[in-house]
Amino acid sequence: MTEAAAELPQAPEEARAVFGEYFPEAVRYAELLADAGVKRGLIGPREVPRLWERHLLNCAVLSEVVPEGVTVCDVGSGAGLPGIPLALVRPDLKITLLEPLLRRTNFLQEVVELLGLEHVTVVRGRAEEMLGKVQPVHVVTARAVAPLDRLAGWGVPLLRPYGEMLALKGDTAEEELQSARAALSKLGVVNTSVLHVGEGIVDPLSTVVRVEVGESPGGVRFAAKRAKAARTGRTRRRR
Repeated sequence: MTEAAAELPQAPEEARAVFGEYFPEAVRYAELLADAGVKRGLIGPREVPRLWERHLLNCAVLSEVVPEGVTVCDVGSGAGLPGIPLALVRPDLKITLLEPLLRRTNFLQEVVELLGLEHVTVVRGRAEEMLGKVQPVHVVTARAVAPLDRLAGWGVPLLRPYGEMLALKGDTAEEELQSARAALSKLGVVNTSVLHVGEGIVDPLSTVVRVEVGESPGGVRFAAKRAKAARTGRTRRRR
């Protein structure tokens, strides 16, 4: 056990309520983050004492605004936040953890296998290169990846028509949303909102920016790319 891992606090009672029957897996995930996660540079050692409140629970409550039985792509998944806590509380979802760095995807694959998360797939790659390589999803999630305008440029094109991107943000959520409105409009976004989730579980509440698209995720810019990707996919299937 590393020095940082020794600082991992006992899971709070709220974690038992949130993770339910998957509470033991959540504890194991916290242990992996505190040990291998720190050793491999996926999280900083100073984050270990606040892993439960600031990270696992903060991400798990995102489930409050994710529809039932949908497909999810966690963009820039990193150490698996929010994708793995979401997977632990929502076995009804089919989740893809999308991450470009090999050391991180290796860690994610190990976690998925150790926790027996059969409804989770790890994919290595950049979101902007995935159009046509992964199936469009109902929901894109992200946390601490990039400013909203840039994040939307990566995540929105991965959505199905009428899908939504849910981005965990901090105190600057409203300001980011205002400054990104022009970029969001060009990406085919038809509605935006700022939500607060985790009442009675986390304090402060988790802030989520919801970005909803219409029938053309990514807007005009990605329409031709999407059509080309679809044609390429049909050609490959014929072969």
